[in-house]
Amino acid sequence: MIENRTILLIDDEPQIRRVLRTGLSAQGANVLDVESGEEALELLREKTVDLILLDMNMAGMGGLESCRAIRAGWDVPIIIVSVRDSDRDKVEALDAGADDFVCKPFSMDELMARIRAALRRTGFATDTTPKIVSLPGLDIDFEKRRVVAGGELVRLTPTEFDILRYLVSQANKPVPHRRLLQAIWGPEYSDQIEYLRVFINQLRKKIEPPGPRPTFITTETRVGYRFVMAGAPVPDDTSPVPQTGA
Repeated sequence: MIENRTILLIDDEPQIRRVLRTGLSAQGANVLDVESGEEALELLREKTVDLILLDMNMAGMGGLESCRAIRAGWDVPIIIVSVRDSDRDKVEALDAGADDFVCKPFSMDELMARIRAALRRTGFATDTTPKIVSLPGLDIDFEKRRVVAGGELVRLTPTEFDILRYLVSQANKPVPHRRLLQAIWGPEYSDQIEYLRVFINQLRKKIEPPGPRPTFITTETRVGYRFVMAGAPVPDDTSPVPQTGA
């Protein structure tokens, strides 16, 4: 899955870069590495990469600042790597535009699984996902990967966009946690409900209008989530479920 993919390592510790470069190269990846966010931005202006591994704690331009700068100009999966593993750290990373968060120390097997998941594209059938969705307060162009919420253009991470696309492909139907996790990240993530909840909350912050309850992505209690879209078919065997926050 990572063979012939170009992966950019951004870390100010030479030993970490050396270990990761060796492990990724052994899997067939083309590896580029730099020691700062500033160098990464220069490299990205000249080369195309498939995925970025970004250390959160760096001198100079820190990991979060680097992530924001990269996300402002490039639509590429970003995995944050950090020794800090609090929920607040993870939310800050996702707010900055990261697609995943890996805590040090980690095994190469775990990192490879995360990379494969980030590189995996769900590839939903075109006949199940409309190319354009226009709702009061929300417009989505799936071909252009363009989302306008409340009249403002919003930037979604690749993972957030894939979650939204999958939910829209199942419009008005309850999507179980496990099915959504497997569709976006793969079977190894099928039990990571808390992980999914963080991404859903971030997505809601970007597309939902102000209000006490979500308008578009509602919670199906003890089941999963539902994308509410007027005009889409509702299956006969689906009964209403009380809606609560995630």
